[in-house]
Amino acid sequence: MSKRETYEEKTEHLLLPIVERAGVEIYDVEYVKEGRDYYLRVYIDKPEGVNIQDCENVSRALSDALDAEDFIPDAYILEVSSPGLGRVLKKDRHLERSLGENVEIKTYKPIDKKKEFSGSLKAYDANTITIEENGVSLVFERQDIATVRLALDF
Repeated sequence: MSKRETYEEKTEHLLLPIVERAGVEIYDVEYVKEGRDYYLRVYIDKPEGVNIQDCENVSRALSDALDAEDFIPDAYILEVSSPGLGRVLKKDRHLERSLGENVEIKTYKPIDKKKEFSGSLKAYDANTITIEENGVSLVFERQDIATVRLALDF
């Protein structure tokens, strides 16, 4: 397991009792380096959407827990927020909740001269994701997908 994965897993473990008390759920945790800075990003959610108070409550409690455990030796910036409207669907649980929703898929390499596709999320498994675009089913190998996110429909 990489350092990043270890930090994310340990953070999720610390978060579980915090989000239960706050009445929210963990959407995702990521530890990333951007430029010279490291970020520990926590995305929380609840059916009616999170507000700034939810984020603040989780952030304060998590910050205290992280200080007590002190398992990340690098200096980092803690961010707690909503995953947003155009949320990235990284995990199977994200895909499961989004079945039937409109999504946008970006691929690493062009497929039929395109790298961007959109349609209704129809199915997924360990290796593929299927969408329906204009009445046609398109099956993508997960290894070929750069991102899958909910489409913003205005």
